[in-house]
Amino acid sequence: MLEWIGQFEPVQQALIGTMFTWGVTALGASLVFFFKKINQIVLDGMLGFAAGVMIAASFWSLLAPAIEMAEEMGLSSWRPVAIGFLAGGAFLLLVDNLLPHLHLGFDQSEAEGIKTSWQRSVLLVLAITLHNIPEGLAVGVAFGAVAYGLPSASLAGAVALALGIGLQNFPEGAAVSIPLRREGFSRTKAFVYGQASGVVEPISGVIGAAAVIYARPVLPYALAFAAGAMIYVVVEELIPEAQRDHRTDIATIGCMLGFTVMMVLDVALG
Repeated sequence: MLEWIGQFEPVQQALIGTMFTWGVTALGASLVFFFKKINQIVLDGMLGFAAGVMIAASFWSLLAPAIEMAEEMGLSSWRPVAIGFLAGGAFLLLVDNLLPHLHLGFDQSEAEGIKTSWQRSVLLVLAITLHNIPEGLAVGVAFGAVAYGLPSASLAGAVALALGIGLQNFPEGAAVSIPLRREGFSRTKAFVYGQASGVVEPISGVIGAAAVIYARPVLPYALAFAAGAMIYVVVEELIPEAQRDHRTDIATIGCMLGFTVMMVLDVALG
């Protein structure tokens, strides 16, 4: 697999990687053709798993390489990473407050972002789309970093990140489409909306790869930026949603499993 993907340019690799993660989202969304309901305990575990994967990916695939790259480039080992990390969180905070969206299980009056008359279904999909922006960006930046041949940026590590993000996108796709079906959507419409939430990943992935290729000095900042954006999503959205029903042990176990899986993928492959 590494030999095959290695024959492409970094931006093309980023596109392939994020098309894979989008495809896994669609695969998860396809479960709506087989199930009309999803057990809340299962949903909590899925959200916790996704949170664990994103936390582990933020450190092993993004922050740790960013620190090493900053040192290799003769920069302060911590300043670019700290700035990039906080900038990533600030960016998601801005988007969170501007983009109209609604989380599953909430009344439409509780929609966040700029007030709008958009349909509930659109607002629900936008909420998950918001999660996928930093995921696609992270994969894109990881593949873009490989172009410089730095020891801390390997193709295997970028592939491991794409696999990890894809793995957590499967339950995420189901967590969107099946609740939409429960709200009265047809199976086909619920699937279309569910997979559509992942379309932003190839877009943000290509942008991330291109940005670091054409501006090497921003590389440590870009990796940390993606990490900060992912951690914002985890703390602001995934963990609170996973623990809404007070079954915190299920969400916590899911988080630990997700963290372990992503850690093993990154260390074993990267």
